[in-house]
Amino acid sequence: MTLLSTDLPPLSPKAERLLAWYDRHHRVLPWRISPAEAARGVHADPYRIWLSEVMLQQTTVEAVKKYFLAFTERWPDVLAMAAASEDDILRAWAGLGYYSRARNLKKCADVVAQQYGGHFPDTEESLRALPGIGAYTAAAIAAIAFNRPAVVIDGNIERVVTRLYRIDTPLPQAKAAIRAELAGLVTADRPGDFSQALMDLGSSICTPRRPTCILCPFKDDCEALALDEPERFPVKKPKAERPVRHGAAFIALRADGAILLRKRPDKGLLGGMAEVPGSSWDATGGFGPADAPFAADWQPAGTITHIFTHFALMLDVYQAQLEGPAPAGMWWSAPSDLTGEALPTVMKKAIEAAVPNAFRRQAR
Repeated sequence: MTLLSTDLPPLSPKAERLLAWYDRHHRVLPWRISPAEAARGVHADPYRIWLSEVMLQQTTVEAVKKYFLAFTERWPDVLAMAAASEDDILRAWAGLGYYSRARNLKKCADVVAQQYGGHFPDTEESLRALPGIGAYTAAAIAAIAFNRPAVVIDGNIERVVTRLYRIDTPLPQAKAAIRAELAGLVTADRPGDFSQALMDLGSSICTPRRPTCILCPFKDDCEALALDEPERFPVKKPKAERPVRHGAAFIALRADGAILLRKRPDKGLLGGMAEVPGSSWDATGGFGPADAPFAADWQPAGTITHIFTHFALMLDVYQAQLEGPAPAGMWWSAPSDLTGEALPTVMKKAIEAAVPNAFRRQAR
């Protein structure tokens, strides 16, 4: 869909310089079409833009690339994803973190398949009504996939705009001022490229530390640079100290190397993912073999730390040899199957504390 009009105002000088820079220096990403392709009438695939934007939430581009390629090879369109099971999607997602995003992928794919015939709606309002799509993701899909003149604000764009206009208000309160400034720059002429250009500028030039201001298309306009203080922006409130929780993880090993696993409850943190048996997590700690879900000769195997968004977790790891059938609600995962389990990173750390190189051996 192309939304161009002869009645639209011309691009501002800032937008012209930014787009000229983007035409020369844009990143090549597996979900993105190039400016040259767009000029030939090639349109971005809404499915690929949606999938990439969901994956990129709280995750880096480099971390996402291999997951994106694996997902699109296995599920090349939204109908294929709708036909997949949630467990398969969670297994493919394992390691990306924030697992509610993976569960919402399935929910969103189901809605698009059932209510929209496999075609994503093309407005911010209708996109926001889909499961797992918030204001940022809806704006990004609308702009990049449908050429809607939407105001897109991610971390890179926050940094560029707060420096360009020297916005002193701390984040997240600064978002209103950022949006107001962007609204004066975005037009319906290449809105997707405009947003992606700002993202690329923040990633490669307007970096958090030591920005390469001499190469920036905004160097003559940047108010923070004029005062020689670009690194002061964006202004952020001091972070609250992250609380620490404690728990225990129990690695039961069978003689053939199989490891005992179970599934976490569908709702809540890491919902629906696989895990090793363990205790509850709380601030007091003091967990040990008595907190295991079944008796065994549990031996200490070390302690691991994992950082979640709102707390740090310290798990004391224990291991024991165990034979016989798996307890109710659990299963034995053979060494050859372990990498295919929907194990979050924290559980992989716990397993590796007891079985060093458990996953690297299988990846060879």
